[in-house]
Amino acid sequence: MWGMVYSAGFSAPTPIQAQSWPVVMQSRDIVAIAKTGSGKTLGYLIPAFLHLKRLRNDPRMGPTILVLSPTRELATQIQEEAVKFGKSSRIGCTCLYGGAPKGPQLGQLDRGTDIVVATPGRLNDILEMRRVSLGQVSYLVLDEADRMLDMGFEPQIRKIVKEVPSRRQTLMYTATWPKEVRKIAADLLVNPVQVNIGNEFCSCRSVEILIEKWTIFLQHVEVLASMEKHRRLEQILRSQEPGSKVIIFCSTKKMCDQLARNLSRQFGAAAIHGDKSQGERDHVLSQFRSGRAPLLVATDVAARGLDVKDIRVVVNYDFPTGVEDYVHRIGRTGRAGATGIAYTFFGEQDAKYASDLIKVLEGASQKVPPEIRDLALRGGGGFGRNRRWGNGNGGGRDSGGRGGGGRGDFSFGGRDAGRGSWAPSSSNRYDSRPSDGYGGGPDKGSSWSERPASKGWSRDRSRSRSPGPAGGRGSFHMAMMERSRNGGGGGGKSP
Repeated sequence: MWGMVYSAGFSAPTPIQAQSWPVVMQSRDIVAIAKTGSGKTLGYLIPAFLHLKRLRNDPRMGPTILVLSPTRELATQIQEEAVKFGKSSRIGCTCLYGGAPKGPQLGQLDRGTDIVVATPGRLNDILEMRRVSLGQVSYLVLDEADRMLDMGFEPQIRKIVKEVPSRRQTLMYTATWPKEVRKIAADLLVNPVQVNIGNEFCSCRSVEILIEKWTIFLQHVEVLASMEKHRRLEQILRSQEPGSKVIIFCSTKKMCDQLARNLSRQFGAAAIHGDKSQGERDHVLSQFRSGRAPLLVATDVAARGLDVKDIRVVVNYDFPTGVEDYVHRIGRTGRAGATGIAYTFFGEQDAKYASDLIKVLEGASQKVPPEIRDLALRGGGGFGRNRRWGNGNGGGRDSGGRGGGGRGDFSFGGRDAGRGSWAPSSSNRYDSRPSDGYGGGPDKGSSWSERPASKGWSRDRSRSRSPGPAGGRGSFHMAMMERSRNGGGGGGKSP
């Protein structure tokens, strides 16, 4: 086994391995917090192999090691590592994930296996079929625990853990340490040792994100309008050496496919997202790893677990839905101590993340563009400020709006959508309420004056005798109601 480790180019353990191995070898529970690409997989696999050799359980009675992973891609990569380094010890590993036929996976379970690597959904399906027993599991690993919780897997995880004996060793590996991860760690682990690899934590809206200064890569953030992004992306790609591997992250599957089509003509690009079948995803990743398609255009399905060592550049074409995902995206480059560059396109619709992004950049000693500081000062850093600039669609983006502003196709949209500006001029108390950064009130994406359930709105409408501002839909409606009350009918003369 150690011969395989040395032959793979590992002359010395990585920091996370050096810190976690002694703890795990003492059969202690552990929470290990480190960025992706830091060697976490071997951090738990090597002790797992030694654990198996010590116990010598019958694999036909069920697995001894269980590793839970958030995505198919990460699960298959863990399996590849387990097979590669456990082959000399005749350690069997089965991977269970959705999007593929159950038959072959069930066949491997029936023949017996030492290690099961699984996504929570597929493992729950097979447990319900009573085709696998977890009664022999004594070594449980939660890999990318924060991502699994982000994806809503907590109920499935808890259901799986109920099938595992309480007398076990539990290892949790995570790149961030939010309160949700802390809670499940407190519930599932017993007196764990916490290992942090990094220089400092940056507190960003109650989420602590690991900032590692020992990884060498540059972060460039540029404030761009949507129409400017494609031209800037082509400039970045042309500046790279031919054949350089680049990942481009988009927020929607539609944009992902569109960009891949446009870029493939000049650079050779392929797309990967959740609508692709497992066969298509495997083919795209194979093309990317081999360099036949050096550009990978992806949604966040590739932000975790994608282990390609020589990725030179990451481009955030669309800013993600939080700085935690930003950290994981840019973590695709600069892996295992290599250098890399991350470019991020930031728009005014992303301004609510400006303050958090500034903290991440400053924590990693990166340059903060003055435009980002300006966006934070203008209201992007909090939910209680009224932003008077916007893209006219209620604050959303091409996927329908992250902030709840909708798709911009409502009749009361336009420049002032969500600010309550179409309310009657005689009623200003709703306009004076502070915006939450999404719209004019607590219902994201809707103005206070739009809500028919509000008693104040009905009272204002009934007592107002002013048509209100010209051109507003609310004022036109009220004028027609006033004319109807006065017996004007459908636009005819009053009697």
